[in-house]
Amino acid sequence: MVENTVPTPAAATPFIDTRHHKRINWEIILLCFPALLFVVALFVVPFLFGLNLSLHTGNSLDASGDLTLSNYTQFLSDPTQSDTIGITFQVALPVTIFSILVSIPLAYYMRRGIRLERFITTLLILPLTLGNVMVAQSMLLYFGRQGWFNQALQALHVIKDPLVLVHSWWGVEIALFVLNFPFVFLMILGYMSGVSPDLERASRMLGASAWRTFWKVIWPLILPGVAIAFCLNFVANFTVFPSAVMVGRPDDVTKVLSVVAFRAFSELQNPAQGTAIAFVMGIIEFVVVMTVLYMRSRMTRTSTLGGGKGA
Repeated sequence: MVENTVPTPAAATPFIDTRHHKRINWEIILLCFPALLFVVALFVVPFLFGLNLSLHTGNSLDASGDLTLSNYTQFLSDPTQSDTIGITFQVALPVTIFSILVSIPLAYYMRRGIRLERFITTLLILPLTLGNVMVAQSMLLYFGRQGWFNQALQALHVIKDPLVLVHSWWGVEIALFVLNFPFVFLMILGYMSGVSPDLERASRMLGASAWRTFWKVIWPLILPGVAIAFCLNFVANFTVFPSAVMVGRPDDVTKVLSVVAFRAFSELQNPAQGTAIAFVMGIIEFVVVMTVLYMRSRMTRTSTLGGGKGA
């Protein structure tokens, strides 16, 4: 005879209050204190000093004048100065977009490694070791009206008159591309190389073309890296100063915000005005970066939802 056994309810687990007061880890705080002190001394204090200076009148660094927004309103209401915002965008935005457009196909081609990869990478990194001044001086010798480039084209009867490639908008664009393109390329190459080749093979096995595989599989995965590369490159190009002066025309087509801020500080002896212009430049950069990151998050979310539905 089989005895029917009725399972007895498990003993009630006594209630344990898992809430407890977290103990402050003073060791970690003390370990981070030097780094925090370093950040405050080199970033926070100068930022607050500059902000306070830009909100006062006067031509001294002690911010002894009245508290006012006149430095900002004076800059924005003066067409000869406020136009520099558009000029700065005309200098920074095209070369930033061009660097991204060149980096993506090049990184796509090199993502799995190619012959002479180390040699090519060395050539790309080499301009980083030269600096702004050396690149500008080299351009003056090579791309000048009597430089090697124009002489070669004239000797080959390609052009009749020398091309104006320095002391112009083109000169600044070339200099910025040479200096900042390696950063963009190496960053996008890192993201591109991180995409698993199994995803590409699976997409091709399902009948997708190489073009569709790129847009539906690779592009959503590298989009965060492309957005970060765009932001960093844009900020570097937007704050251009040496190239705008040495190979551009700082009184005309390359009269960017940094040039105006420098002249207000040094030539006009108005540090408050120059600091205000610098803060305007920083605000514009912040707005552009936040806009790009917001668009990246929206596009990434849309791609994820679309992929989950089998699109």
